[in-house]
Amino acid sequence: MADGTQVLVAGAGPVGLTAAHELVRRGLRVRLIDAAPHPATTSRAVATHPRTLETYDQMGVIEEILERAQRIRAFTMFSQGRRLVRLDADYTSMPTRYPFTAIVEQADTEAVLRAAVARLGVDVEWGTRLTGFSQTADGVTVTLERADGSTESAETPWLVGCDGGHSAVRKVLGLPLIGEASETWMLADAPVDVDLPRDSIYWVHTGSQALMMVPFKRGGRWRLLDTTTAAPGTDAAVIADRFTQKLGPGLGRSAKVRTPTWTSVFTFQQRMVPRMGEGRVFVAGDAAHVHSPASGQGMNTGIQEAYNLAWKLALVAQGQAERELLDSYSSERVPVGERLLGSTKKATFLVQLKNAFAPIALPVVFGVIRNLAPLRRKVQRQVLGGISGLQIGYPDSPLTRPAATAPGPRPGARASVGAGADPADPGCRAWAEELRDTRWTLAVTQDAVAGAPAANAWLSVRTLGDGTEGPGPLADPNGRLRAALGLAPGGWLLVRPDGYVAARGRELTGADLREALAAAGLRAEQGVAPRS
Repeated sequence: MADGTQVLVAGAGPVGLTAAHELVRRGLRVRLIDAAPHPATTSRAVATHPRTLETYDQMGVIEEILERAQRIRAFTMFSQGRRLVRLDADYTSMPTRYPFTAIVEQADTEAVLRAAVARLGVDVEWGTRLTGFSQTADGVTVTLERADGSTESAETPWLVGCDGGHSAVRKVLGLPLIGEASETWMLADAPVDVDLPRDSIYWVHTGSQALMMVPFKRGGRWRLLDTTTAAPGTDAAVIADRFTQKLGPGLGRSAKVRTPTWTSVFTFQQRMVPRMGEGRVFVAGDAAHVHSPASGQGMNTGIQEAYNLAWKLALVAQGQAERELLDSYSSERVPVGERLLGSTKKATFLVQLKNAFAPIALPVVFGVIRNLAPLRRKVQRQVLGGISGLQIGYPDSPLTRPAATAPGPRPGARASVGAGADPADPGCRAWAEELRDTRWTLAVTQDAVAGAPAANAWLSVRTLGDGTEGPGPLADPNGRLRAALGLAPGGWLLVRPDGYVAARGRELTGADLREALAAAGLRAEQGVAPRS
């Protein structure tokens, strides 16, 4: 493009904004377009899970997100007026600085991300639609159409489609959405007069169907979900009365739903693409997969995809890594999407639970869970941990080097366990700050310094110890961080720019590091020789 743009991002929702932010933060020039005339004022996605909160921390926007968030620490189930069980969030086996789900309206999330992108010098071009493109081995030629009917033909080295479920980028690429249509549900955002703690999501079975309630931070409002629907265009007051009539008996207490500020009837699908891009063009978010909102995974998954792609694309575009590095985007994220479709299908079944025997079985099943503490803790870890994103990793990635069994995060797992092990500890706090760096991180103990290379434009080298010795000293006075990372004397840990462990070892040699970085597609001439 004439303005020197290196990446065109189509779509300025949370996924496109994340992609743009991370590409620019890593030094690329980005153009961001959206077909809509202005930012959205309503919100589909509201749940932001712990792994995405960790990502926001790495991006430097976490405080602004949390200012707008209602923190959720439990999932509570009611059936026919009786509370069955409250499952409290249990992240003890997967430490994180953010052991909760944040309920943030999508419009608020987008506003935070738009402001962050603007601070980096990028403004959204509203009313600009991508209508087609063609690509060669050297670049992409795009056709754009503006709201006034004018058109533009432009060239860009790379194109990233974050343009939603009806993605023009996906369609031009010819990527099929494989899967099936599913259920039609109703959503409503409304104030609710009800005596319930606001630190939980509520699942309410009426005897024949299920409802869900998710609290917002402001105005006594809740996101309400009905697994049966009203006809499109139904008056908001009628919808409020319908929810009131169902919630009261289901909860066994007074619940008055006031006029909704927003309602939507939608049929969701369970579909995904077989690959995440082709040539110089990639897709992320709803452009790559659409599915049930039952466990609130869509936006979270898309943000993880955008972050995964951005650091790889930046390294390739800047000539620091081979083009093959970008192949790992599909090989890492498609399996995540496949597992997501399976888990959301199960969650959809459990959320709606229309089985005729449910009213009889539910009190029995959850009575056992409630009264057997070990079983309750196991369910809490599996249910809430499963949707947290904290268990997602890349152990089978071509970028991951296997290692002997040892304490600490395995290759392919997230390195943020070091920050979450003890958030008040100075070493753990310093590690959280290190993970905000856009580069690879090589963490070494003081005994491994001799084998460590010098830091450079793509590699941060940190010596974990008392904070006075070695390259890039990182003070870990209590040894808490080294224990959480499983770093014994002489040990080392190589962390990708997205915060996942790529390799680790008990003794650092130049050959070890060169092998690990070569697997990641980094060019040999970048230099990994030990310091003299």
